[in-house]
Amino acid sequence: MIPVPEMRGRFLRLFSAAVNDVLRFEHRIHGALPSAYRQLAGGQKICGRAFTVKGGPDVTTDGELETRARMLEDLDADSVAVWDCTGDTVTAQWGEVMTMAALRRGCRGAIVNGVRDVDRIVPQGFPVYHRYTTNAGMLGRFRLYHWQKPVLLGEVLVEPGDWILGDQDGLVAVPARLAETVLLSAEALLNKERSIKELVEAGLKPTEVVARGGYF
Repeated sequence: MIPVPEMRGRFLRLFSAAVNDVLRFEHRIHGALPSAYRQLAGGQKICGRAFTVKGGPDVTTDGELETRARMLEDLDADSVAVWDCTGDTVTAQWGEVMTMAALRRGCRGAIVNGVRDVDRIVPQGFPVYHRYTTNAGMLGRFRLYHWQKPVLLGEVLVEPGDWILGDQDGLVAVPARLAETVLLSAEALLNKERSIKELVEAGLKPTEVVARGGYF
């Protein structure tokens, strides 16, 4: 079994598109998370094991801050906080202080609907993928229900411990049971693509490249 830090380092050297292709064609799995998620800061790749969080619009506040604090304390090292926000389009589920707390736990990034404190998150170098920014905090508008249970993001069921990889092309979730197999296949795919690029650079016609086992 490949240790988690090594797995993470090797996934980070890959591209989300290559990982997605392996999931689709070798395992018949759709792993692409919704395209609406975008990087808070350009050029920041995200990778780690999914720490799933479920919440939704809710005006009640009893115990909410304590619940949020417990969730942050449960964050694992080398995790990515993956939030199912039940379609919320109003509130920010992530901000500056949550980023600070997550970093201290060794968390490697977050995927949420709403973000605020952008100018104070970005300098911390903490990758966040989001759908929108807003100045509206979530207390009294949104609350946490539970964490480390399966969540649904678009068409993808994300289980705690699944691997998440994101880059400028988007996000992909890899089932934990397949992570090592997918990693090795994606690494092999990138090696093959290097050979294909060499054929193109050598001046072969696209049909000739395909005849030699290449693709576009």
